[in-house]
Amino acid sequence: MHPASDLAAKQSDLHAHLRRLGRLLVAYSGGVDSAYLAWAAHRVLGSNMLAVIADSPSLARTHLADALAFAGEHGIPVEVVTTSELDHPDYIRNDGQRCFHCKDELFTVMEQLRAARGFDTIAYGVNLDDQGDFRPGQRAAEQHHVAAPLLEAGLFKDEIRQLARQAGLRIWDKPASACLSSRIEYGRPVTREALDVVERGEDALRALGFRQFRVRHHGEIVRIEIAPEELDRALNPAMAAEFTKIFKALGFKFVTLDLEGFRSGSVNSLLPAEQIRRRA
Repeated sequence: MHPASDLAAKQSDLHAHLRRLGRLLVAYSGGVDSAYLAWAAHRVLGSNMLAVIADSPSLARTHLADALAFAGEHGIPVEVVTTSELDHPDYIRNDGQRCFHCKDELFTVMEQLRAARGFDTIAYGVNLDDQGDFRPGQRAAEQHHVAAPLLEAGLFKDEIRQLARQAGLRIWDKPASACLSSRIEYGRPVTREALDVVERGEDALRALGFRQFRVRHHGEIVRIEIAPEELDRALNPAMAAEFTKIFKALGFKFVTLDLEGFRSGSVNSLLPAEQIRRRA
């Protein structure tokens, strides 16, 4: 836990930074970071902000519905826009720069909206912890001159969760969740069919009561990651049989449970270290 005085100072810095940004569009996904940023921006800027959520096949329907519900609960103005990353061969190819092409498409669409509606700035919810991972999308944000208020305020992920909890926001402990495309191994094309299979698999795991997990698509093989604290439930013959039934029905020939458990960005470990260093 971080001292309350430090958190209060960072929150004050965040609010000051938001005021300097003028009329603001917030890239909103419904995750903890973007939800807290949208909530804070609305408190500071009122009607001079708009949360923008990009709807595409890589966004799970449950996540879209929850993001819209959260915005509605707090009176945050939100608009759904359509992005077309699946029309871009560079995105479909799914190499180590897929996230760059996704964010490039998002910020291009948001820039068009910003210009048309007279907003001053676009912001997104990157934080200090994100600086330690391979995230090509941040390069797209830099190229589009997208503001990073949480980063500017020096906030780490756990601090954002603490601030969200203090504010009584139900999303404070929401599990991290990247887009569905991040579940498909690098080098395997991103298709609507593959995204649909991943989404249906994750919906099935959620229905079984698991909270933090990933369905990793490796062609004929599915690799299921379950949070370490939930692995006991997964490591028994009855649950193994249930996993097998679910994922073979989705078209996988081999169903595997990753004994290392859930960890964010595990597919990045498949990239050559030299490629990560060169393009980070």
